[in-house]
Amino acid sequence: MIIKYLFDRIAAFIGIIISLPILLLISILIKIKMPGGSIIFKQKRVGKGGILFTMYKFRTMITLHNGSTVSIKGETRITPLGAILRKYKLDELPELWNVLIGDMSFVGPRPDVQGYADKLTGEDQIILSVRSGITSPASLKYRNEEELLAIQSDPQKYNDSVLFPDKIRINKNYIKNATFWRDLQIIFCTILRKDMNKYY
Repeated sequence: MIIKYLFDRIAAFIGIIISLPILLLISILIKIKMPGGSIIFKQKRVGKGGILFTMYKFRTMITLHNGSTVSIKGETRITPLGAILRKYKLDELPELWNVLIGDMSFVGPRPDVQGYADKLTGEDQIILSVRSGITSPASLKYRNEEELLAIQSDPQKYNDSVLFPDKIRINKNYIKNATFWRDLQIIFCTILRKDMNKYY
């Protein structure tokens, strides 16, 4: 949709300008509270068409750790400042740059690392036919994902057998019924931290 393409770039540009003071403040806090590492966390993710791109986020973890790809609330590799940034999704603000340059959209399936994207087969590969997003109906349903994983006896297994398949289901439903108006609803629900149960 051309209207979505234009909206993403215009809104991302405005968002970066408006959030500059917040971006600067967070950068300073990370430098002070989490020394010895970079301010920005960079990671290769799989985007539209299965093409790899670099996704940018504020660093929320200690520099050296051997953690898994699944993050759990309260784990020691997440710093106190990082926990606050993750709680309010402020660590994702640098993704506005990804939207501005066309790697991502405001709304779309969250981009996975290669290990998970490789599991998409058959009809599930429709997820790679659209730009990845900062938010989505699946993101709204599982916005407390880290807390949910924290109470599981085997967080990795629960993620792989329950969360990942359900996110695929929700993302496929979103793509098949996507409209610009629906995207706006998802964005506002994300900002207001509201549910979109009817889209799950």
